[in-house]
Amino acid sequence: MTVTVRFAPSPTGRIHIGNARTALFNWLFAQKHRGRFIQRFDDTDVARSKQEYADSILYDLHWLGIFQDATEYQSKRFDHYDAAVERLKAAGVLYPCYETPEELDLRRKVRRTRGLPPVYGREALALTSAQIAEYEGDGRRPHWRFLLPNFVSDPLEPMRTEIRWNDLVRGEETVDLASVSDPVLVREDGTYLYTLPSVVDDIDMGISHVIRGDDHVTNTGVQIALFQALGAVPPGFGHHNLLTTVSGEGLSKRTGALSIQGLREDGIEAMAVASLAVLIGTSESVHAMPTMAELADHFDPAATSKSAAKFDPEELLVLNRALLHHMAFADARDRLGVLGIGGERAEPFWNAVRGNLDRLSDAAQWWKIVNEGPQETPELSDEDRDFVRVAFDMLPEEPWDAGVWKAWTAKLRKMTERKGKALFMPLRLALTGLSSGPELADLLPLMGREGTLARRP
Repeated sequence: MTVTVRFAPSPTGRIHIGNARTALFNWLFAQKHRGRFIQRFDDTDVARSKQEYADSILYDLHWLGIFQDATEYQSKRFDHYDAAVERLKAAGVLYPCYETPEELDLRRKVRRTRGLPPVYGREALALTSAQIAEYEGDGRRPHWRFLLPNFVSDPLEPMRTEIRWNDLVRGEETVDLASVSDPVLVREDGTYLYTLPSVVDDIDMGISHVIRGDDHVTNTGVQIALFQALGAVPPGFGHHNLLTTVSGEGLSKRTGALSIQGLREDGIEAMAVASLAVLIGTSESVHAMPTMAELADHFDPAATSKSAAKFDPEELLVLNRALLHHMAFADARDRLGVLGIGGERAEPFWNAVRGNLDRLSDAAQWWKIVNEGPQETPELSDEDRDFVRVAFDMLPEEPWDAGVWKAWTAKLRKMTERKGKALFMPLRLALTGLSSGPELADLLPLMGREGTLARRP
């Protein structure tokens, strides 16, 4: 059997890091098992689904390093869902219901007052032909529920019926079908809810494993019953914990919280996002993985905690720095070129500054400093300014190489008896305008003797 997984968002907004977690779990699982990854868009909600969102989701996934083997749209498969509905009706497990939302809410409240679970009581199964005719004469149109197999002979007498599966993430899981309502599969207007199209597609597309958030655990019990009603063997299931903000709030496409697009535009590296999205909330320590292949080696769905994973966006910056600090020039060259950083000095420049970058775009500031000098006049005390002027008068002659800084400061230390911060800080401020940054021993050769002298206060 070929392992086949799918990522199936609704194209109603831009995906966030929580959605990326699900996509990555599926992608990495497929990679570890040399399987297939299907990108499926659950776009049956025609009013809210937009092609521009589908395109942006694909762009975000490709940026992360996730590439699909096939792309499917549910909006092109309504004939498959129509056929499944007819099969379920013929089997007697899809039945019409005429209650209004207000009536259903009242019934739930009554059941609660009686100490019963607030599930649908299957009252529609007891309707007479006359009652149905009356409802339809009043203009009511039915919604259609799937009759769960949680009874022996009389569906009005449900009994505990356990659906069990060995979850890829959570281990042994059980859902009692008597504790949930018969799910609505078709609305009054004939449109489909999530459950039926998802199961039909998983059957038709040969999905072997469904990996998604743990908010779907109860749904899985219902869907397994629906797979079986359609004559299919259910796939394997895995339910990972969800990501929340530090304050415990959930993420939403509608609010745009921590969208992949926003993180990308903020200069966060794709592998920083992927590393955090996959490793947080697992027994694996969160650290920056330089490639998707290495992340796949560390990926183990069973190592995921059952508790929600809270994370601080600042963690992304920590991972970002780690990735940039070890990024080879060959991997940065093209992006540096976009920033106007090129020529024979580009590689030694990158090697000099990468250890001090939060984002790759920060390199542009250091390129300006190297070529043009401090962007603001450095603040020096009178004593330090006098020291710096003397220091510039004692600059070594060319050749201007990697040993210049050491030779220069050794001479200054001996002559002025300054050392440590008193020696280095005034020089750093005069040369860069900043109190911290890359090693000056690496920057001086890039500035050149003439460029260095031009910074004399």
